[in-house]
Amino acid sequence: MVDVKCEVSMYKEELVELRRDFHMNPELGFEEYRTAEKVANYLEGCGLQVERNIAKTGVVGLLRGYKPGPTIMLRSDMDALPLNEETVLPFKSKKSGVMHACGHDGHLAMLLVAAKVLSKKKDQLSGNIKFVFQPNEEDAGAEIMIGEGVLDNPKVDAALGIHLWSPIETGKIGIVSGPIMASSYYFKLVINGKGGHGGAPHRAIDPISCATHIMHTVQTMQTKEMDALDPTVITFCKISAGTSPIIVPEKIEVEGSLRCLHDKTEAVQSRFEELIKTICTLHKTKYTLEFKCGNSLLSNDEKMVDLVKSAAKKVIGADQIQEENVRVMLGEDYAEFTKRVPGAFYFVGIANKEKGTDYPHHHPKFDIDEDALLIGAQMHVQSVIDFLGE
Repeated sequence: MVDVKCEVSMYKEELVELRRDFHMNPELGFEEYRTAEKVANYLEGCGLQVERNIAKTGVVGLLRGYKPGPTIMLRSDMDALPLNEETVLPFKSKKSGVMHACGHDGHLAMLLVAAKVLSKKKDQLSGNIKFVFQPNEEDAGAEIMIGEGVLDNPKVDAALGIHLWSPIETGKIGIVSGPIMASSYYFKLVINGKGGHGGAPHRAIDPISCATHIMHTVQTMQTKEMDALDPTVITFCKISAGTSPIIVPEKIEVEGSLRCLHDKTEAVQSRFEELIKTICTLHKTKYTLEFKCGNSLLSNDEKMVDLVKSAAKKVIGADQIQEENVRVMLGEDYAEFTKRVPGAFYFVGIANKEKGTDYPHHHPKFDIDEDALLIGAQMHVQSVIDFLGE
């Protein structure tokens, strides 16, 4: 019997040191050159078979167990955000305008230490482990890794992923079966009217009035047409139009996102465009509408969720597993993995008000409670041991 908590705890200082090094040296998506080099060297030092430069800066480490069996994938993202850090941490970012404000620095450290611990237990494992370090999570890095074969050779049979999470208290994990993080599609709507003088609007065709009508109608669509049990959020976030207070502009550009925590995204998009078309006809304007997929719906496999919950009972206790107020309308491109193999994605709490680690993700003062790093690494190790057997 492996005492996972004890064995991972031996590396607590190394966990913190790794996390702080990554935090001080953040890199944006597809620019994670230093990060990738450090990851690859660490994995090679653990005796793993390492493949570099997948999806440009991605790294995969393969650990083969003593006996044949299934292959499980564990994933960490690597990229930072274009944000200027406002913390007073002694290990704050050394790069102006770039910051680990989403916890990926902690994800890296947890998965590396998990790889080290598991590499010492390979003679007790029946199967393989792929440690996947993914670039550019914030903008579709998973899809590119999949296209370059990360789920093959050997074929991945199951996948697990962790996200450090400030809406949940340190010491707890959050997990649910089925949808846990929403699909997200970014849209750009361009409405073309007819320019003219602000004092003679009757001789122009005003695209601003048309856009305003659309925005109000879409909000009504969300509240009156969408089933409240199928969470749907359409948000208008950027509007560009006009050059002068006395000129009716030729066009207006409106951008935003459409998010669904259910599998009826296509129907919502279709109704969204139907309303736009009808209102543009009413206002005698023309339009173009483009959608870009940000993330697919992230839905957890029930059996893999049971695996995680079983591991969590050993690591933190059954009473620390949170299953309420877990689902969110945020997106996560780990969804591309769970679309293809049975998988589970879950949250490890980092919120500690006294330590100031309860800021929202992507905030310039975001920080993590480093006590959660042990929990995350222990969860990685325990879940794999439970899946592949001792």
